[in-house]
Amino acid sequence: MRTAIIGGGIAGLAAAFELEKARAAGARVEYTLYEAGERLGGVLNSEMVDGAVLERGPDSFLTEKPAAAELCRELGLGAELIPSNDAARKTYIVVKNRLVALPDGLMFLVPTKLIPTATTRLFSWTTKLRMGLELLHPPRPSGEADEAVAALVQRHFGAEVVDRLADPLLSGIFGGDAAQLSARMVLPRLVEMESEYGSLTRGMLAAHRKMRARAAARKNGAARPANAAGGAQPVAPRGVFTTLRGGMKQLVDALAARLNPAAVRLALPVSGLEKVAHGWMVTAGWNAEFYDAVIVASPAWAAGVLLGPVDAALGEELGGIPYSSSITVNLIYDETKLGRLPDGFGFLVPASEGRAMLACTFVHRKFLGRTPPETAVLRAFLGGMKNEALLAESDESLVARVRRELAEILGENVIGLGMEPEHTQVSRWRRAMAQYAVGHRQRVERIAARVAGLPGLRLAGNAYDGIGIPDCIRLGRKAARELVALGESAGQLVR
Repeated sequence: MRTAIIGGGIAGLAAAFELEKARAAGARVEYTLYEAGERLGGVLNSEMVDGAVLERGPDSFLTEKPAAAELCRELGLGAELIPSNDAARKTYIVVKNRLVALPDGLMFLVPTKLIPTATTRLFSWTTKLRMGLELLHPPRPSGEADEAVAALVQRHFGAEVVDRLADPLLSGIFGGDAAQLSARMVLPRLVEMESEYGSLTRGMLAAHRKMRARAAARKNGAARPANAAGGAQPVAPRGVFTTLRGGMKQLVDALAARLNPAAVRLALPVSGLEKVAHGWMVTAGWNAEFYDAVIVASPAWAAGVLLGPVDAALGEELGGIPYSSSITVNLIYDETKLGRLPDGFGFLVPASEGRAMLACTFVHRKFLGRTPPETAVLRAFLGGMKNEALLAESDESLVARVRRELAEILGENVIGLGMEPEHTQVSRWRRAMAQYAVGHRQRVERIAARVAGLPGLRLAGNAYDGIGIPDCIRLGRKAARELVALGESAGQLVR
C-alpha cells in the first residue's frame, strides 16, 4: 500500500514512523511525507543558546498521557526524559499588578481544601461563600446540551472564578476563550462529575481519594517490580509535565532519523487531492502521484482547502474549526544580576488585566538541568483568540512590551529586569492551536462520518481529539496502523 502523509508536524511524523516500522517488519508499505515548510516538526522547535534550552513552541507534554513518553522510549530517548520540578511548583495569578498564588488544594478549577480557599487573596468573600455552598449543587442530567467552560464554571463558582482562574488557565493551555471553549471537550471529567455528584468539589474529593489509594498501593509494592537482587525497584519520580533534556526538537530529530530520507519531501506543499478509482491522486509542485491512501496531518483549515473539492461538506466542516495564534518570547538573564524572582514556575494573566502577556514561565525553575547555573530564562506567551493583532508587531516591539509588563508585575525585587537581556528570541505561530468550541464533539462526529465514505482517507492532528503532543502522536500512529491493517486485509501489492 502506497500512502501519502500530508504535513510534517508531530502527528505526520508519528504516522510516518509507524509506516516505516511496518515496512521494516515486512509489510507491503510505501510512504511519502510531504511538508510545505523547510523543516519537520511543526511547532516543536528548540534551540540551544549558551547552554540554555529555548523552546519556540511547546516545552513539554502531560505525563499522564502515555503516548509521547512511550514513543520517546521506543526511539531510545528514555534516558533523556526529565520530569517537571514539582517540588517547586507554584503558580500565580496577576490581580491588579500583584501576584497572588493559587491556593493549596486547588485541583485545576476546583477547590478541595477549606482553609487555603478561605484565606486566599485571589477571590472575594462573596466568591468564597459561593464556593462553600457549591457542595450543595444538584446533579445535572448527563444528556444536557454542550455548553461553554465559562458557563459551567460560573454556574458553580461565579463570574470571578471565570475571570481570575478559568480564563487565564485555558488561555495558557489552549490559547482560547473560556466563553467559547466546549466544556464537554475541554473539561470532560468535570462534566462527568457534575452529572454524578452535582458538586464539582465533592466529585474532585472523591477522585482525589481514589488517587491516594492507588498511590498507597504503588508505595506498598503493587507497582514496583523486583530487581535482580530480589528487592523492589524505586519508582522513578513523575512530574505533572515531562520534557526532553535537549529540548522537544530531540523527538523530531529522532523520528526523522528513523525515516527513509527518500520518502521525505520538504518545502513541497500539496496543492491538490483527487479521489480516483482505487485510490488518490496527490498533486505537489508540477507532479501528480497515485497513492492507495492518504493521511492528512495538516491543520484542519488547510485540510479543508484540500478536501473541499473532494467532499464539499467535509471541507466546510474542517474549515469551520476555529484556530488561535500565539507568540512566545524567550529572555535570558544573568540570574545573579536579575534579583529574586518569586518562588515557583511563573504566573498567568487574566484578560481583565488588559495586558499583552497571557502568561510567563520561569523556565530554569520548571525543568532542572536545561539551563546553566546562574542563568534565568523567562518565557512569555502572547496572542490567543483575543489579541491576534500582536502578530503584526515587530520583534523589538514585542520584546519591549514583555520587558515593560514584567517590570510592572514583578516589581522592585527583580531590579535586573531593567537590564538588557543577554539574549531574546521571538517566535510566531499563526493559526496553530485548534479551538474546541461548543459543539465540537458533534462536528468531529460529522467529520468522521464523511471520512468513512472516502476509502483510504485518514485525518490526524490537534483539531479532533486532543490538542497535546501525546494526542497528536496517538492519532498519527493510529491512522497509520489502520491503513496497514487495511492493506494487509485487502492483500494489496506494492505498486
